Amino acid sequence: MELRDYIRILRKSWVLIVLLALVGVGASAGYSLFQTPTYSATSKVFVSTQNAGTTSELAQGNTFTVARVKTYSGLVSTPIVLLPVISDLNLNVTAAELANSVTASAPLDTSIIDINVSDTDPVRAAETASAISQTLTTVVDDIETSAGSDAVSPVKLTLIQEATVPSLPVSPNVPLNIALGALVGLALGLGIAVLRETLEIRIRNERDVEQITDLPILGGIVFDPKAGERPLIVHVDPRSPRAESFRTLRTNLQFLDIERADRSFVITSSIEAEGKSTTGANLAIALADAGSRVLLVDADLRRPKLADYMGIEGAVGLTDVLVGRAELEDVIQPWGRAQLFVLPGGRIPPNPSELLGSARMTHLIAEFNRTFDVVIFDAAPLLPVTDAAILAKNVGGAIIVVAAGRTHKNQLKSAISVLDNVGAPISGLVLTMLPTKGPDAYGYGRYGYGYGYGYGYGSDLEAEQAAEIEPPRRSRAKK
Repeated sequence: MELRDYIRILRKSWVLIVLLALVGVGASAGYSLFQTPTYSATSKVFVSTQNAGTTSELAQGNTFTVARVKTYSGLVSTPIVLLPVISDLNLNVTAAELANSVTASAPLDTSIIDINVSDTDPVRAAETASAISQTLTTVVDDIETSAGSDAVSPVKLTLIQEATVPSLPVSPNVPLNIALGALVGLALGLGIAVLRETLEIRIRNERDVEQITDLPILGGIVFDPKAGERPLIVHVDPRSPRAESFRTLRTNLQFLDIERADRSFVITSSIEAEGKSTTGANLAIALADAGSRVLLVDADLRRPKLADYMGIEGAVGLTDVLVGRAELEDVIQPWGRAQLFVLPGGRIPPNPSELLGSARMTHLIAEFNRTFDVVIFDAAPLLPVTDAAILAKNVGGAIIVVAAGRTHKNQLKSAISVLDNVGAPISGLVLTMLPTKGPDAYGYGRYGYGYGYGYGYGSDLEAEQAAEIEPPRRSRAKK
């Protein structure tokens, strides 16, 4: 991942990250509140030699005491020192238990021993630390004194600092615990956000498409919750941002495949409900508004929808021409004020793939190319059936519609493979249903089409709501 990917993840999952950070703070604060406070008291003992003499003797004595300091530090936690303390203070602990709360340390190259005692009672901690220091001086004097009544210990331990009663506990450290809890929560939130992004199987934005294929992205159509009420946005509200996105798509399409003489394109998708039909219809209107002579063909012979969208009669259409029941000039209907013509799908046949791959269809495609500047074929999705692949091979160019947040990455890969396997050229991709805000917004950075060979497609209402393809209120087409 690049830096911009992580920034996008942060923008996308900041609520989760902040929430987990707050959970970490709350958990650490709760833990701290339920912990018994522990206090620490420290006393200091100075180790020195008892005989004075020449400078050389003093230096030797200083070296001797520094070496002895380490030994005396080790005596602090032994029973010989702790048992008298337990007896004097009437502590209800064993020597081993008291040793666990006592530590002794000696600063480097010094003759001072720091004796630290931790206890839940601050007064008892201070009394214990001072008592251990006093006992240590006595024990060392006994150990270091040679046999005989006149013997004198070569070293002397002096209590130079008695332990004071601490006012604040050393544990729990509430600020530190809260900081650590916040850091752990942030790290957990970032980890989950990155993992969720890594495991995401749906296409959300341009970046996801670029990771799958090098095919050009011709345009992006933002999501419109009212698309079911007004699928022909270019006609109904030509000044809306959504209508402008179709005009941008039109401009990009005009510069696409400029070496190809025929300007015919198959609009298809990986699965159902990705907005391919509304994309084809709005694109055709935009092309006609720009002065081109455009033919919009409903080549989805399994579930034709363009007649409903365009508000025209669709009982007779492409199917009837292919089987010889009607003539082409009798079924092509003009639409609107510009030079836009619509060829509906007609009756649903039992063999759509065979009809679209027939010699008669090839002849019609050639005739369309001679008569019109641009021909737009609205075809069935690629994964459920082979209709679009067969048609795209004969037409010479396919545009795959990809619905953001709906199409799986593997579905797009499979759709591209279907076209590659039959040698059908792919002109580019169009992203639909893009969010208008957030890190996945365009420019920022269910299975079950139900096609099959028969006629069942599942719930129409469900498909219309998912793909912004609900038929509009029928409008009067200009004929």
